[in-house]
Amino acid sequence: MKNLSFFSLILILLLSLSLSSCAVVGDIFEAGMWVGIIGVVIVIALVIWLLKKLF
Repeated sequence: MKNLSFFSLILILLLSLSLSSCAVVGDIFEAGMWVGIIGVVIVIALVIWLLKKLF
């Protein structure tokens, strides 16, 4: 079990050194942008659907 913990620590260290922080932050913001776009489309579709039901 101790070897697994040591292996995990080494793996995290290697990943953190190999990944650029700017690339990680950019990917997070890109994913957030897509979630926002999908959310806006869903809200607009819901409003249009409700307006069609009312009239």
